[in-house]
Amino acid sequence: MVGVSDGRTSGQPPMAATGPVGRPLLSLALAAMLDEVHAHSGAVYLLAPDQPVLEMAVMAGMPRAFAAPWERVGLSAPIPVAQAVRERRLIWVGGEEEMARRYPRIAVVLPYPFALAALPLATGANAYGAVFVTWPDAHPPVLSDWEREHLSAACDRLALRLERAAAEQRPVLPEPDLLAAPPAGGVAGALGSVEAARMTARLPYGLASLDLHGRVSFANPAAAELLGLPVAELLGTRLWASVPWLNDPMYEDRYRAALLSQHVTSFVALRPPGEWLSFRMYPSTTGLSVRISRARAVAELDRPAPRPGESPSPAGLVTISRVLGLAGALTEAVGVQDVVRLVADEIVPAVGSRALMILGSQSGRLHVLGHRGYPNLRAVEQFHGTPLTAPTPSTRVLSTGVPAFFESRRQLERLYPVRQPVRDGFAAWAYLPLIASGRPVGTCVLSYAHPHPFPADERAVLTSLGGLIAQALERARLYDAKHRLAHGLQQALLPRSLPRLPGFEAAARYLPATQGMEIGGDFYDLVPTRPLAAAVIGDVQGHNVTAAGLMGQLRTAVRAYTTVGQEPQEVMASTNRLLMELGVELFASCLYLRLDPADGCAVMSRAGHPPPLLRRPDGRVRVLDLAGGPLLGIDAAATYPTTRVGLSPGSVLVLYTDGLVESPGTDIEDALAELGQRLGEAGDLPLGRLADLLVEHSSAARERIDDVAVLLLRARGDD
Repeated sequence: MVGVSDGRTSGQPPMAATGPVGRPLLSLALAAMLDEVHAHSGAVYLLAPDQPVLEMAVMAGMPRAFAAPWERVGLSAPIPVAQAVRERRLIWVGGEEEMARRYPRIAVVLPYPFALAALPLATGANAYGAVFVTWPDAHPPVLSDWEREHLSAACDRLALRLERAAAEQRPVLPEPDLLAAPPAGGVAGALGSVEAARMTARLPYGLASLDLHGRVSFANPAAAELLGLPVAELLGTRLWASVPWLNDPMYEDRYRAALLSQHVTSFVALRPPGEWLSFRMYPSTTGLSVRISRARAVAELDRPAPRPGESPSPAGLVTISRVLGLAGALTEAVGVQDVVRLVADEIVPAVGSRALMILGSQSGRLHVLGHRGYPNLRAVEQFHGTPLTAPTPSTRVLSTGVPAFFESRRQLERLYPVRQPVRDGFAAWAYLPLIASGRPVGTCVLSYAHPHPFPADERAVLTSLGGLIAQALERARLYDAKHRLAHGLQQALLPRSLPRLPGFEAAARYLPATQGMEIGGDFYDLVPTRPLAAAVIGDVQGHNVTAAGLMGQLRTAVRAYTTVGQEPQEVMASTNRLLMELGVELFASCLYLRLDPADGCAVMSRAGHPPPLLRRPDGRVRVLDLAGGPLLGIDAAATYPTTRVGLSPGSVLVLYTDGLVESPGTDIEDALAELGQRLGEAGDLPLGRLADLLVEHSSAARERIDDVAVLLLRARGDD
């Protein structure tokens, strides 16, 4: 039974058996919707009662197999129906190119020209599901206003009926999909007249009619002769199932392409031992007409013929589609927790399981790398630390690399009589070995709420998915190890804490770039040399270990030159010469300040660095146009003039690297103006809170194609 839920905090009481919705609510609403906007297929999804998952309830106009990879999808999945529910708005995809750009996972599985609209089924209080409808490629790339209004109004009406059904505790019963009924068997029934049947029997080429599922509902004698099977053996079967040499996913793919795009589609196929046949498909919303003839020229075809005795590929297109779609999802995983999240959001709903656990091994024991869906966490904790020698399914699968499937708890306990101290509450399990580079790296455990048979084709799919998860997991663990190394190096090179400066308070923030190893060359430092003090901020070119190492050398050099009493321009010149002598062929920008609290001023020297911002106590903000020289590391003879700036008590200096204000498509002047406005409005906040606010509200800092360093100084005037 399909329930009604908002997927989060419904607030509705559980459904009682007060009486189901009497009429086929969903299918009637979907049929009317398709008719109103002249769409040729669509589906209704409902939110699962106790989990953030959309489940397909009714499909119309196309076989459900076309959307098999998305019969169950997580709300966080990057597909249109899930996005429509998350954002509570209509999602429009105008064609094949837009689908490939915005939703590449769908485009990989359904690479055909069609347009799609997805809308939420939601009221002001709750979300109940979503609807999608599709049009052939002939639809304009823009959804018209009247189509948008009709679809929105229809979904609003259906949402209100679902809300009323939920309030009255009336469940929405399962409903059959809406497909055109196949024509009656027999020639006369298919064509409408005996004379028409006689005419097709006289034609020299084959004619066949397929329903939306691809089943043969009519074939003339010429078609039977060309295909090599009697008409009686063809009727009611799929061509690629009944004709052995057509049992290839490529040919089924052409049928799908014709139905989805509503374009005439053709292909040629080799009938053993050496005769090529041409197939031309003429689609409609009720099926396809197929013209079959001998191909006149096939010289351009290089598809190899099957070898004698070689059987066609047994893999169905739906199976391949599912694996491709989920493989696309896993390519987005970066760290181990990303793998766990994507498997939970994409694979768990697709295969119908309710919980997931990913196990790895370390020092001869199992380690839980991540889990989702277990109501009792003690059931997860008991796996952690299990010796690999223990007689359990998870250890056996990890050590042997052989998957294990248990259709019921009885079967599991018969094969593994040693019971776990805490039961997980599930009734069937799939234990998948995660094998990468020829070695086991972990075990993926999928748990099912009810006894679940695992037929051979499903076992093959799950085992294939295990290999994809393993590759993603191995990449993720390597990334996590590099990230820990990079993070440790970065933390070692930056100040652990800011020292107290005479006459000033300070705050700093550092954010690594979100690309690469998350390690870069941005640095800052404070040097208390009473009665004066110094501050420095800089940015070494690059985002790698070399840049980080050079950053550490420059920071140390600046501290040393400051400590021996060099003036600001001398500190910059000495650091520049050092960088040239190191011969690393990297440049660096830098801004150096000598702070004098007694005189209430700062002497600044700049080397190609973004200008600082100064907020006066009255709230006025200006960008300091400082004199300066070129980037460090370009010219050994470069000079770096200084500028004296007064700092009355309450003034705030904002020093930053270019990652705070520079991003693709953003004018730096506009970014500086926005930063200045924010500083003027919030400059009286505590300095740490002000630093957080400046970083959080920077669009460049959110995207972070570059490192971001921010150093704030507020003159106190009390020392």
